[in-house]
Amino acid sequence: MSTGSPRQLWLLPVLLITVIATALGGLLARDLYSETPADPPPTVVATSPSPKPSGQQPGPATVQGTADAVAHPLYGTLQPLLQTYFEAINDKDYERWSSAVTYERQTNQPEQKWQKEFRSTRDGNIVMHRVEARGDGTARVLLTFTSTQDVADAPRELPRPCIHWNVVWAFSTEDGDWKLAAGPASATPQHEPCG
Repeated sequence: MSTGSPRQLWLLPVLLITVIATALGGLLARDLYSETPADPPPTVVATSPSPKPSGQQPGPATVQGTADAVAHPLYGTLQPLLQTYFEAINDKDYERWSSAVTYERQTNQPEQKWQKEFRSTRDGNIVMHRVEARGDGTARVLLTFTSTQDVADAPRELPRPCIHWNVVWAFSTEDGDWKLAAGPASATPQHEPCG
């Protein structure tokens, strides 16, 4: 008396394994595709934001990047560093500001001097246009931003309440972390009055 052909005996386990593998694959795919990324993609701007009316200056304080800047591997490191730098100025938080800059830059701007220089400053419309890394642990960033301040706190050469800045800032690694550095590129900004 035969209970079935050898082909039929193998069919049931193979079918069972196939069903289980398909179910597990479906669950895995669902979990993989339903996860949201930990960090949202960076905001990309085509050019500098349009100038704001004088009552809305300096504009939003979020550091954004052009497509060229965002594509650079260092963008994800330097953008949060610049965000910390500008938020610290807007919040008048020297300790937070000093966490974003090199020791040399802190030494050149001790807290009392820093508080006096930035007491009325607000920064916004911040855009990273280009990032250039060098092989020696340094980088440069071309960025634009707008600052508002009391005329008494504006640069001596441009005593205006609203200034558009076009700068190249130097960055370097210090104790393994990227920091905004002091340097010739950082010391010679181009700037013009708003509107």
